[in-house]
Amino acid sequence: MKAVVTGGGGFLGRRMVEMLREQGAEVSSLSRSRYGALEELGARCVQVDLADRHTTLAAFAELGRPDVVFHVAAKAGVWGPRAEYVRANVDATRHVIEACRAQGVAKLVYTSSASVCFDGRDHVRASNDLPYARRHLAHYPATKAEAERAVLAANDDELATVALRPHLIFGPRDPHLIPRLLESAAAGRLAIVGQGRNEVSVTYVDNAAHAHLCAARALEPGAACAGKAYFLGNEQAVPLWGWINALLAQLHLPLVTQRIPLPLAYSVGAATELLWRVFRRRGEPRMTRFVALQLARSHSYDLEPARRDLGYEEAVDLKEATARLVASVRAGLAGAPA
Repeated sequence: MKAVVTGGGGFLGRRMVEMLREQGAEVSSLSRSRYGALEELGARCVQVDLADRHTTLAAFAELGRPDVVFHVAAKAGVWGPRAEYVRANVDATRHVIEACRAQGVAKLVYTSSASVCFDGRDHVRASNDLPYARRHLAHYPATKAEAERAVLAANDDELATVALRPHLIFGPRDPHLIPRLLESAAAGRLAIVGQGRNEVSVTYVDNAAHAHLCAARALEPGAACAGKAYFLGNEQAVPLWGWINALLAQLHLPLVTQRIPLPLAYSVGAATELLWRVFRRRGEPRMTRFVALQLARSHSYDLEPARRDLGYEEAVDLKEATARLVASVRAGLAGAPA
């Protein structure tokens, strides 16, 4: 198989490149930078700004026609100028779709986000028919939803498309979620928002990568998954604050015991957002309305559609995934998975 992975140097993208190479696939990574670790695996690294239409089309023309394109690259986070999110998530996706058509690519697997449907209410074991949120409280889910719509609308007899929505990806080499969590815990800045009984789906990085490969195998024009989006997560959803405290206990960090009512956290988030806008402060606020709701509400998802249509089965269960994460943090790893 000949595959292209956009954002191959990122957390999920790198694990996908590794798995594809393990299976003998010819892999090219399209990213803003070159990554020696990928080249050591035998992957080809092409530097390109996907938000630039001309260079994106030229890069795809240089690579020829791959069997499948995995569009993983995105701008994540809960804060920043909307224009940057539109450029990285919406414009880049439209350029990737156009490039796939220009090169006659048959399959496009898009990495979306479960947050495209998060409307601030509890979602427990939500199914694939959960609608998009009518109002997003952050630019990331808003632009990911717009990009996902474009990918699914592009599905036809020549280009089969599918979108995957992994939720809260974690594991060794995670540069965002877990490091920020541990830093906040060590500084005593974490607090349980709301009642603390919310159920949340989390996704071990190997499972997220494995699901993308399953989707590529299942995808073809007219396939059950073509033109559809699928939630991803570990089979076992977690009680968010119980899981966090169990993780902190294994790492000998302070447990989270402080509590903040959701209305107060939401109000603090709104005030902080206003402060950041008025004074144009850099970096992400500690609290936003979106973060407050994410910390207090349930957001877990039904994986049966992914099993049925993608042939997906969990590769690493939650217990083993958490153990690998703890081992990597204890060892201070920044390299290969535990």
